[in-house]
Amino acid sequence: MARLFEYQGKEFLKDVGIAIPTGEVASTAKEAYEVTARVGKPVVVKAQVWVGGRGKAGAIKFADTPEEAEKAASVILGMEVKGFPVRQVLVEEKLNIEKEYYVGVIPDSSWKSQAPVVMFSTQGGMDIEEVPEDKIFRAEIDYLKGFPIYDALNLASSAGIPNQLLGEVAGVISKVVEVFKKRDCNILEINPLILTQEGRVIAGDCRMGIDDNSTFRHPEMGITIPREFPWEATDFDRVGWGIEETDLRGSGFVMKMTLDETSTGFIGFHAIGGGAAMIGMDALSRVGLKPANFADTSGNPVASKVYRVAKVVLSQPNIEGYLLAGFMIANQEQWHHAHALVKVLREELPKRLGFPCVLLLAGNKEKESLRILREGLKGLPGRIEIYGSERVEDSDFIGQRMLELIKQYRKEKAR
Repeated sequence: MARLFEYQGKEFLKDVGIAIPTGEVASTAKEAYEVTARVGKPVVVKAQVWVGGRGKAGAIKFADTPEEAEKAASVILGMEVKGFPVRQVLVEEKLNIEKEYYVGVIPDSSWKSQAPVVMFSTQGGMDIEEVPEDKIFRAEIDYLKGFPIYDALNLASSAGIPNQLLGEVAGVISKVVEVFKKRDCNILEINPLILTQEGRVIAGDCRMGIDDNSTFRHPEMGITIPREFPWEATDFDRVGWGIEETDLRGSGFVMKMTLDETSTGFIGFHAIGGGAAMIGMDALSRVGLKPANFADTSGNPVASKVYRVAKVVLSQPNIEGYLLAGFMIANQEQWHHAHALVKVLREELPKRLGFPCVLLLAGNKEKESLRILREGLKGLPGRIEIYGSERVEDSDFIGQRMLELIKQYRKEKAR
C-alpha cells in the first residue's frame, strides 16, 4: 500500500470541503520560521513520516513564536522515527481543542462484509487503539451508492453526536468516504477530527494509503514506488521496482528485507511463486540463515526479466549465498529461469570465488532446464548445487545444503 504524508492527505480532504488547519510544509528550520510568521499565531510543528507514534517519539512540538518554531524544526528535521528520517515538517496553527473524534474508512475483506467500512468514534486521539469496541460505530459502504449524508447522519447520531453538531460531523464523514473512493484508498483516517472551543470541526491529522494497483491513475500524488516499505525506499528498492514497472511479462518483484549490511547469515533470496517463497524462508530460518531480500519471478516471466531480478539480488554486498527457491512444480517453462541464471552467474561468480549457490528448479521443461544449468555453469569458481523435482518437497535438505556451503565459504575466506 503506497502511503501519503499527512500534509498531502489533508490537501485532498480540503479539496472536498473538509476544514484543515492553516499551515504549510517546510523543509528547513528557516522555512518553519517563515511559515509561522505567515500563520500569525501559535503553531504545532509535526514530522512528516509514514508511521504513527510521532508524538510519543518527540517528533511533534508546539511553538508560540517564529523563533520557537525554527528551534523546534531544527530538532525534528533529521530525526528518525521508527526508521524513517524526517525530511519535512508540517507547520500549522495550534487548535484550541474541545473534543477529539475519530473517523476512518478501511476495506473489510471478511466473507460477511467484503466492502469498505466507515468507522466513527467520539474518543479519538493518540490512544485510539485502546478505545473499547463498543465505542467505535461502524457502517458498511455500498461502493456504487457511496455514503450519502443520511447514512452519515445515522452513524453520527448513533455515536451520540449532539444535534447542534450533527450536520457538520456527518458532512465530514460523508466527504471522507468520497475521498476514499475518488482517490482509490486502502485506508483513510482522520485522527483526531477536532471540535475546537470556537465550535469549528477540523481535520487535525490525516493518514492516507493508496491501492498500489491504482497509482497510475493518480500522477498528482507523486508516488514513485507503489509499495509499502518498513523504511525509506532505498536505491535497491527503486531499481527493483523499475523491473516490474517497465516489464509486465510475469512477476519480477524485488525488495529489501534488511538494511543490515554488516552482520553475517544473510542470503540472496530468489523464489518462484508465493508458496515457494514461504517454504524457502522457513528453510533458511530453521538453519539460522536470513533472507536479505524478497524476490519472486513467477507467472512465466521471460529470461530477461528473471536475469534483471537475479542481478539485483546478487548486487547486495553482505550476502553469503544465493538461493533459488523453486519449491513448486511450476507450469511455466523453466528454461527461461535456467538461461537467465547461467548468464547472471557467469557474470557474478568470478567476482566472488567460492560463493555458494543452491538452485532448485522444477516444473515444465525441467529436464531441459537442469541440463542448461549444469552445462552452462560448468567450471565456474563457485559452490553450485543444482536440484530438480526430487527435492522440491525437501526444504530441510535444501536449507542444510545452503548452510553447509556457507560454512565452507566462511572457512575459505578466513584463511
